[in-house]
Amino acid sequence: MADNLCGGLPPDICEQLNKEEQFIKIKLEKRRYGKEVTVIEGISSDDADLKKIASELKSKLAAGGTVKNGRIEIQGDHREKVKDILVKLGFPAENIMVIE
Repeated sequence: MADNLCGGLPPDICEQLNKEEQFIKIKLEKRRYGKEVTVIEGISSDDADLKKIASELKSKLAAGGTVKNGRIEIQGDHREKVKDILVKLGFPAENIMVIE
C-alpha cells in the first residue's frame, strides 16, 4: 500500500512524509462524573499503528486509554505531555495543535 502512495520512495522516508502531512489535534473532553479524557485526533494511519501509538502513550503516561473511531483517548488531562511524546515519536511539533 505504502509503495503506491510514495512512488517507490524508501519506506522510512515515506513514513516521515506521511507524518509531516498529518495535522494532529489534542483536546480535553469531559465525561460523566467529571472525568477528563485527552483526545488525540488526526493521526491518519491504520488501526494497528494507532494501537501502537496509544500503547506507547498509555505506558509513558501511566494512564488507561483506548482507540475509538480513528482517534486515541487517554484517561486524564495529559495534553502537553502527549504533544511532547508525539514529537519524540517523529511527528512535527508545528503540526500538533493543543486545544485549551
